[in-house]
Amino acid sequence: MRCYSCSKLSLKIICKTCEEQLFVPTVSTRKVGTLDVISFFKYSSLESLLLTKHKPEGYRIYKALAKMTMKPFMEEFIESDDRDVYIVGIDERVKNGYAHVALLTRSMKMKHSIPQHSVLMAKNRVTYSGKTLQYRLEHPREFAYTGKSNIDVILIDDIITTGITLQEAQKVLVKHNVNVLFALTLADVKE
Repeated sequence: MRCYSCSKLSLKIICKTCEEQLFVPTVSTRKVGTLDVISFFKYSSLESLLLTKHKPEGYRIYKALAKMTMKPFMEEFIESDDRDVYIVGIDERVKNGYAHVALLTRSMKMKHSIPQHSVLMAKNRVTYSGKTLQYRLEHPREFAYTGKSNIDVILIDDIITTGITLQEAQKVLVKHNVNVLFALTLADVKE
């Protein structure tokens, strides 16, 4: 197999050299309403990898990205906070044979962090890719939550653009007595 980034022979989809030199997370935090959104990369530095979510190789790439970012973050978080925290992915709908957000949430499973898969699903399956803020506001996702109440949650998504989706998800969770601690995304489109 070859590294997806540099095309050198590799046992992993992203070779160790690329992982250590090209894909070093640059963590940033953005406030969206009352929600803190922590992102590991700028979208422009990861765009080609993120766009693989629509292709079969996206499964292995998203799994590798989750292992490089989400898993270490959660390990560090659990060290300083040993309460049970639930991990909720935004709209873990299966497309192209897998759910890319579910790969991110699954990587965070540990003793005190418990993924709740497919409990926050969009009833409106509109795509926001390339759409304006006005379009996003006029076409909400209409999330339905079927998970537990009275819990602490970390929201997970792959990309933050305007933050509308994360805000809408937070509102739905709060209505179900869920305390949203913050959100994690792989990439932030805002430069």
